[in-house]
Amino acid sequence: MLKQVYFLLCMMLIPTGLLADGVVKGHVYDENKQPVIGANVYWEGTQEGTTTDLQGFFTLKSKGPEANLVTSYIGYQTVAVAVKDSKEPLVIVLKGEVSLDEVVVSERKVATISSRTSVLQTQKITYDELCRAACCNLAESFETNPSVDVSYSDASTGARQIKLLGLSGTYVQMLTENYPNFRGASSLYGLDYVPGAWMESIQVSKGTSSVKNGYEALAGQINVEFKKPQTADIFSANLFASDAGRYEANTDASWHINDKLSTGLLVHYSNDKMSHDDNGDGFLDTPLKEQVNLMNRWSYNSGSYVAQYGGRFLHESRIGGQDTHHGGMVNPYVIDLNTNRAELFTKQAYILDKEKVESVALILSGSYHEQKSIYDITPYNIYQNNVYASLMYEKEFSHAHSLSTGLSLNYDGFNENLVLNNRWTPYNRSEVVSGAYAQYTYNLNDKFILLAGIRADYSEKYDFFVTPRVHIKYNPFDWFHVRASVGKGYRTANVLAENNFLLASSRKMRIAENLDQEEAWNTGLNLSFYIPIAGKELTLNGEWYYTDFNKQVVVDVDSNPHEVSFYNLEGSSYSNSFQLEATYPFFRGFTLTAAYRYTDAQTDYRNEAGLIYRMKKPLVSDYKGLLTASYQTPLKKWQFDVTSQFNGGGRMPLPDTTHPLWDSKFKDYTVVNAQVTRFFRRWSVYVGSENLFDFTQDTPIIDASNPRGDNFDGSMIYGPVHGRKIYAGIRFNIARD
Repeated sequence: MLKQVYFLLCMMLIPTGLLADGVVKGHVYDENKQPVIGANVYWEGTQEGTTTDLQGFFTLKSKGPEANLVTSYIGYQTVAVAVKDSKEPLVIVLKGEVSLDEVVVSERKVATISSRTSVLQTQKITYDELCRAACCNLAESFETNPSVDVSYSDASTGARQIKLLGLSGTYVQMLTENYPNFRGASSLYGLDYVPGAWMESIQVSKGTSSVKNGYEALAGQINVEFKKPQTADIFSANLFASDAGRYEANTDASWHINDKLSTGLLVHYSNDKMSHDDNGDGFLDTPLKEQVNLMNRWSYNSGSYVAQYGGRFLHESRIGGQDTHHGGMVNPYVIDLNTNRAELFTKQAYILDKEKVESVALILSGSYHEQKSIYDITPYNIYQNNVYASLMYEKEFSHAHSLSTGLSLNYDGFNENLVLNNRWTPYNRSEVVSGAYAQYTYNLNDKFILLAGIRADYSEKYDFFVTPRVHIKYNPFDWFHVRASVGKGYRTANVLAENNFLLASSRKMRIAENLDQEEAWNTGLNLSFYIPIAGKELTLNGEWYYTDFNKQVVVDVDSNPHEVSFYNLEGSSYSNSFQLEATYPFFRGFTLTAAYRYTDAQTDYRNEAGLIYRMKKPLVSDYKGLLTASYQTPLKKWQFDVTSQFNGGGRMPLPDTTHPLWDSKFKDYTVVNAQVTRFFRRWSVYVGSENLFDFTQDTPIIDASNPRGDNFDGSMIYGPVHGRKIYAGIRFNIARD
């Protein structure tokens, strides 16, 4: 049997080897050794060129001996390199522009980047974008992003939930450095387990993703990249405090032990134990929390062999329920959760042939997660062991043809128990899924790219299943890009682990037997326009995604206002998502982004009489508008950021028809966040406000005065449950030369 804490030995660095016959490849970096994304790379005196991807990598058809390759990017000096031998690798370093009087006149770096070269529709949220808001953790990293919504699942535990394409976060595959993470027991609170100061970037992909990472991405994929010892600052710190009584400290340091070996240590502590009951309902507006989070990672690079090793430990306690600090309550209703989590991982790769971009890689990860909790008098405990392994092989036969294949294995073991319907109910289970995949890429002169993948997996619980996925990218013009995708996704529903926040109510849980493996098709279309206007570039994006479930485990809070039922879908369940987005830098240092998204997500439910009826999913806004502006003064001394989120109304779960305690719909609302940052040479100071105009949901807890009665429910959350927060912080760093 598996033990509580595992090893893992993991990952690959799928290298982007630098050259192949007839093709020039390379990386573009800035002076801090960070990749320059979206840099223009072209042959001097021609219109033949390309742009760098999210890793600063480019590939371009060779022009012949003695040709000059020009690299340019706004705010950096243009560099021309004589390519005399197409067999030699290229590493191009761009330096910031300097005027005659030695005053830097560089433009701002783009903080959120939509990759022009990737066949997948991918956005990269950089560290600069994360610094535009408080960003205490991953849950707070999407405040300026129009695609991802993050909201509370209930008003007592503070559980956060992602919504993407109108679907809950359980249909979004969460990755940390390209291996699956925060699944099952950690899915409810995993967004709080990633400190904002630890993150280097976040990649958000919509629709089905590559088959490399598994079969679970039904609505999209979010990958978090942590700071790496090879490129991280020598030392950095971030201290944060808010008027709500939250304070936290983050520090990280890296050491280059020699030219091959480096290590990094990341430390986080946060405390949020000030009681708040601004609406006077007797319940805490947000839970009392304390968290300790540690990570140590190592990197080894000997040329052809690259390896990373790391380990993490987290302890968190959170207490919700009635506010015992005020009023001297006798026998209060209290929710108490204590979590311990340990992870180990390794990524290893061996480069077989740099010129053919041929490599083999191994990813291994393991985690142990325990959550001991009690919801008033109802104990609920869950223990999960996970082991993941992936062996990959990649080769680029030519610029036009490349292949990736691999094997994977995933083990989940759950020990879960709950007092369900007045009876102690163990809910133990395990699942082993082994699989294999192949993925082919066809690239026609960087104008047309086809990515076709298929994987076959065997689950000891659900038998054999196949996952096909196809992505197409076509650039009829440099200023117009088209992406289309279609693919399938599967997932195993862990109904208690993913929905235990519903225990913060008097609803009885009814779980059907023999629940299906969830299965859905996702189809997407994206149009991108890059239009030059007044010497600057207007970026327009329009997209549509449709997710259609063949099988689904329905979470039904409508058929009976005093119950929540989990059963297999009978009929149809789908989500339509349409989004428009525009970004334009109106003048030096100022960028404005506007977006609008409409969502139509509906499911067939089964009432107590067995009749099927179709309704919109509850607690999902019909639309979302976003307007975010950022201005940075010359010489990067001051920065001003404002974001407004316009959230449309939607449907509440059906109330009791004879004794309705809540409305059947919720109204639209607006949330505004703002921040001002002052930069100095090695440190910066920031002051900001979340929920600037103090909007809070009316009656977030139903029948709060009688928490042990039949009508109590803390899960009817559609908007903020806390009011305006004022915060301040200091960032400090010693950069690596």
